[in-house]
Amino acid sequence: MALDQTFDADTLADLRKAVLAVATAVGMPDHRAAEVMLAVHELAANAVRHGAGAGRARLRVVGGELHCQVSDAGPGSLDGDAHGVSAGEAPSWPVKRGHGLWLVRNAADQVSIASGPSGSAVTVVFALSGFRDGKAGA
Repeated sequence: MALDQTFDADTLADLRKAVLAVATAVGMPDHRAAEVMLAVHELAANAVRHGAGAGRARLRVVGGELHCQVSDAGPGSLDGDAHGVSAGEAPSWPVKRGHGLWLVRNAADQVSIASGPSGSAVTVVFALSGFRDGKAGA
């Protein structure tokens, strides 16, 4: 695994540095490595604000792609408070407020979001080669 790091509001800057270092180390050009860092930061910030207040980021290379998963163990909400959530239910992170997930979806080649009783996890995938139009792809 290229990176496995927990984070909270106080360690988001450390996470950004670590993600940028990994993306650069696996051969991404500077502009693309910055997009990976920004996407992971936005997901981590969402986990802090809308989820459990902390989370975990995991980055690894799989088959020519950098897979970045950000997860948290708490239910989400629009304003950071876990209201309107039934026991055993964890809503997915919101898209409405702010543009963090919009940015993530535009930077990454693939995005998958999973939410359940144990929290939320978002996985973003970035191709390591085959860049086109400023975005990786086949």
